[in-house]
Amino acid sequence: MLRDIELIKKTKLLNNLTDEEINKYIKEGKFRKVLYNKNCVVHLDGEHCHKLEIILSGKLIIERIDELGNILAISDFIDDDIIGGNLLFSKNPYYPMTVSTQLPSIILEIDKGTLFEMFCNNSAFLQTYLEFISDNAFILGDKIKHYVNKTIQECVMSYIKYECKIQNTNHIKLKITKKALAEKIGVQRTSLSRELLKMKKNGQILFDSKTITLIKG
Repeated sequence: MLRDIELIKKTKLLNNLTDEEINKYIKEGKFRKVLYNKNCVVHLDGEHCHKLEIILSGKLIIERIDELGNILAISDFIDDDIIGGNLLFSKNPYYPMTVSTQLPSIILEIDKGTLFEMFCNNSAFLQTYLEFISDNAFILGDKIKHYVNKTIQECVMSYIKYECKIQNTNHIKLKITKKALAEKIGVQRTSLSRELLKMKKNGQILFDSKTITLIKG
């Protein structure tokens, strides 16, 4: 617990919180520490943003996959950077591109409700947050192709193509469960299963419980 508090206190956004406040948020589950291995997908493009994420350690990268499956690196994020801060209270809170880890990373998650509670109870934190967001706003220009309201198949294909590129094979091993993938896309597990079966019937993929094979036409 002490180590977690020390990591959190090092962040520009949360360093004005007391140890007691941080400890309280951790115990109540309002601050959630998540560990990711290298080359893990944290968010898919088109995924709904419902929490603020602060990088306590590691490195994340924002990438876009074009229609040919090529990966374009847009920006990277390191210790003390945040993910989702510019999206969370937007009318269209969807990640425009894929977010993944380049190094093993530790991320602190704060859900939208907790963040709003902190705004109301701590004006100094609110000011720091607004300054932080303003100073770190994305300026990505013509490189960005926004993906919102994508179909389930488009979301699944983005994930498959990304993993094919990372794993350097069309026969990929699933790093997350199908339930977790469904949650990332924002659909029910049964809806994802139906879409996978449809894609298999159409000759786009083959799959089992642990792997997916992309069939190139």
